[in-house]
Amino acid sequence: MGSPSVAALQVALRANGLYSGSIDGLAGPATRAGVRSFQRRKGLLADGIAGPQTLRALGRRGRPRLGVRALRAGASGFDVAALQFLLAWHGFPSGTIDGGFGLRTQAAVVRFQRWAGISRDGIAGPTTIRLVSTPPRRSPVGFARPIAAGVGDGFGPRDNRFHPGLDFPAPFGTAVFAARNGTVTWAGWRAGGYGNLVSVAHGGGVRTMYAHLSAITVTRGQRVATGTLLGRVGSTGLSTGPHLHFEERLRGAALDPTTGL
Repeated sequence: MGSPSVAALQVALRANGLYSGSIDGLAGPATRAGVRSFQRRKGLLADGIAGPQTLRALGRRGRPRLGVRALRAGASGFDVAALQFLLAWHGFPSGTIDGGFGLRTQAAVVRFQRWAGISRDGIAGPTTIRLVSTPPRRSPVGFARPIAAGVGDGFGPRDNRFHPGLDFPAPFGTAVFAARNGTVTWAGWRAGGYGNLVSVAHGGGVRTMYAHLSAITVTRGQRVATGTLLGRVGSTGLSTGPHLHFEERLRGAALDPTTGL
């Protein structure tokens, strides 16, 4: 995970038309170039470092730092963008990372608060900010590889949104297998872009999801062992080509599956 402050800076630069990369929190060449361009535009020393003067020149998009105030619906600014970035990495993406605390961000805060076992008021106060600022959880269990294919798109930032799983590009019909013993909790069409989806519960609040399938070979309630054929690769739902979208969830929070593979 990159820095939430750098991610918030990238959001501000993007709003000024000076950054077009992913909101990844990594201060690479494109971010530094955007800072220099902004500094030249404002008549500042173009050193590529977003210091106090540069942040002030960004106006509301350059302040305040996360933790200075409680965040609630209607808020906007540098701290909101940092919060959205952290929520995504903790498994609760809120749509576009844009520095605006709208209804989707509020819903993500509530889901995170429920997951963390704290008051679900939809306001990111000191406790919520402290907890969401901790390192993201790793997988508590190990998995077998669900398909004989390499990873294409990984878990993490994608443009100004967040990809909550792994994509395995593969030909239509490629076999998809259960990554761990468990019970099938969903086997059919799923809204939200997943298309044909199989979901398997593994105990302890852990489940895996296998999306965009062209065919499903298991039924809801069926017990499966590691390596059981679940279905075959397709391009159903919101998909631009044949691949397996694979997610791991822990009590509803999306985790990086590579930490268990």
